[in-house]
Amino acid sequence: MTLQKNMTSTENSASLAVSDTKDSNIAPDNNVYDNDAPDNGVDLASLFEPYFRPDDNTIVCGALDDEKVTALARAGVELVINLQPDSELSFDESAAVERAGMSYEHLPIDGTTDLKQLNILAFDNILRQSHGKKTVLHCGSGNRVGAAIALRAGWLRGRKMDTAMERGRSHGLTSLEQEVHNRLLVPR
Repeated sequence: MTLQKNMTSTENSASLAVSDTKDSNIAPDNNVYDNDAPDNGVDLASLFEPYFRPDDNTIVCGALDDEKVTALARAGVELVINLQPDSELSFDESAAVERAGMSYEHLPIDGTTDLKQLNILAFDNILRQSHGKKTVLHCGSGNRVGAAIALRAGWLRGRKMDTAMERGRSHGLTSLEQEVHNRLLVPR
């Protein structure tokens, strides 16, 4: 197989030359995946909206479906953490994730009422146990993920307000920003 190196992720699927179509790196949709490229050559940014990448091992996105679960598995994701309550799920996400060979954690956070210290402690526990794994954190839009990250940084890690809020924004915090700010003002 011949692959072009040093290309941007948006060029991956269009620019790769293939000499052996029976190679196991070719997905059923005829996209080619370079196992040496970031995310095994899967262009996750083009598949997810919203999409946040605060670091190499962390992906934050909105709701998943079967196609997105398959892409995440191809990209080398090891763990999916879902913050959506069951009422927001349109398919058996747990089964799909596990069928794709990834681990699954579900911690439902249904709006501001669930942004409480007990849930943030549970969230922290999941993140600590998965340290070093390539992980997807998701909710409907990434907003609750960003809120949980900011609250974790402020309440549990002792980060200053600005640092905690910036950390949350890098993970998708948007419309819950004022609520998170107000909660961080209260010492824990």
